[in-house]
Amino acid sequence: MLHSTTLEQQYKQTTEDNLRILIVGAGIAGITAAQMLRKDGRHPVLIERNRDNSHPGYMLALMPMVDAVLDDLAVRGLYRDKSVALDRFSFHTHKGKLIREDSMTELLNRYGDYRGVARGELLDVLTSNGCHVSFDTQVVSMGDSPDTTLVTLKTGNTSCKLEFDAVIVADGLHSSTRDILLGAREVDVVDTKWGGWVVWAPEDANMDLGEELWGAGFFLGIYPVKGRLGVFLGGAREHTKVGPARFAKYVHEKLTTVTTRMESCLESLAQTADPYYWSLSDCRSPQWALGRKVLLGDAAAGFLPTAGIGAGMAMESAWVLTRMLRYAKKKNVIALLDAYEKSQRPRVEAAQKTSRELAGMMFHQSGILAMVRDLLMRVVSVKIALRPIQKLLVNKPDPDTIAGKVV
Repeated sequence: MLHSTTLEQQYKQTTEDNLRILIVGAGIAGITAAQMLRKDGRHPVLIERNRDNSHPGYMLALMPMVDAVLDDLAVRGLYRDKSVALDRFSFHTHKGKLIREDSMTELLNRYGDYRGVARGELLDVLTSNGCHVSFDTQVVSMGDSPDTTLVTLKTGNTSCKLEFDAVIVADGLHSSTRDILLGAREVDVVDTKWGGWVVWAPEDANMDLGEELWGAGFFLGIYPVKGRLGVFLGGAREHTKVGPARFAKYVHEKLTTVTTRMESCLESLAQTADPYYWSLSDCRSPQWALGRKVLLGDAAAGFLPTAGIGAGMAMESAWVLTRMLRYAKKKNVIALLDAYEKSQRPRVEAAQKTSRELAGMMFHQSGILAMVRDLLMRVVSVKIALRPIQKLLVNKPDPDTIAGKVV
């Protein structure tokens, strides 16, 4: 559970540590980093620019790279209680007919858990022992001295300047703090020009089955979480501007095969008042570690949702970073952050590359290309599509060894 705490209260605690750490952003990456550091006895200052934690929420499919976080925080059992096992995954033609169903158990069980969870439930798991955060607070500017980083923070209409020995920037895909750090340096952005709505539909009898339908100009994804189905329906932004109800009707008319589950999901979208709209773009920062400051999660490399790997990589990265910071002192923190980027960035960008490649296959409006893709999907299994991700699961990061080479 998140506990709203003043900036003054948090900073008073962190000054007692050997390393004063600021974490910008109370999303999945920032909260994971904060909870890991607190588990180790440190008192990082966690800030969030929003006024509260009323994020609309969405569904996540988390691969086994998150297991190390859950084990270190001793919340694996609670995570399993609040999520569902994703044992199967099916694909449909652009007209709705089932192409294939693959076993995710055979693919991923050897590495650990593959489960569906709502974002809000995941945050509840990560903060089950409490998590202090200062809301309505953001970074205005940063300046470095030889030994510290001086950060100007604004809470509401009040500003203050505080010194930190390390700053972790995790305020999302459109990070304003990243812009402060990078200045005129450009971030690599892929804008698919697609977007779509995220809604919840009633649970059904197949709560271990994820499904995707790659249409000609639209995409329907159905992903089970505890007690409900997460639904994403999207298309080119020029077409989704008609609104969710009309777009859902348009998609329904394009399908020749509509299962009971598809019917329920499209109906849920049409009936949901003001559903959350997700504009599908990603980003890749040209640099992560900048002196005593480091980018984390979507601020470093924001993912398209096409491979279902972004949140998992954000949690893994937070785990690697905070494990390395166990060895941090004021004199070696810059070297540790640099080593973190050198070790973790290739893993994250390999996963991001997979997401971008899948987006290139999925986001088409041509009926002819959709038919070719249907034929391809008859022979391309999930195992083949996710082979790069499997390599990451086999070759797990070793933050203690990486840090040992620095200290």
